Amino acid sequence: MAWKIARLNRDDTLGIETVSRWTFDAWGGLHPHTTFEEWRNETRNDCGAKGVPSIFVAMSAGKPIATGSLTVSDMSIRPAMGPWLASVFVLPAWRGRGIASALVATVEAEAREAGCRRLHLYTPDQMALYARLGWVPSESLTYRGERVTLMHRNL
Repeated sequence: MAWKIARLNRDDTLGIETVSRWTFDAWGGLHPHTTFEEWRNETRNDCGAKGVPSIFVAMSAGKPIATGSLTVSDMSIRPAMGPWLASVFVLPAWRGRGIASALVATVEAEAREAGCRRLHLYTPDQMALYARLGWVPSESLTYRGERVTLMHRNL
């Protein structure tokens, strides 16, 4: 089955609900004082027309199957760093098909078009994927109780 990547629109209530649920379930535990409603509102606010911030969704047969975003800030202990590649998530049944790589490339292109010269990300376990895509490890640290690798990519 084929898939394509589209920009998530602020008016796409179902898309925002879906992406918010995926990302909250995956990473909400790192933000114990944030409710799902607050998370959903932040997701909606990150749906920019172009540039930073933007959220992208991979779709198949009209249904979302994956997401990735370009955001101003994603690590509270590094407030001067940005923008960030964040929230790359692919439904388990769709993994291993190059969707995450395509989402990363889409976010990189969006950042480049917006005049960004460098992107950042952090990950607990996907360093090999990002390194294969040209990302460079910057630092290993504990963030919100989780061991993560901070990475960057010059655009």
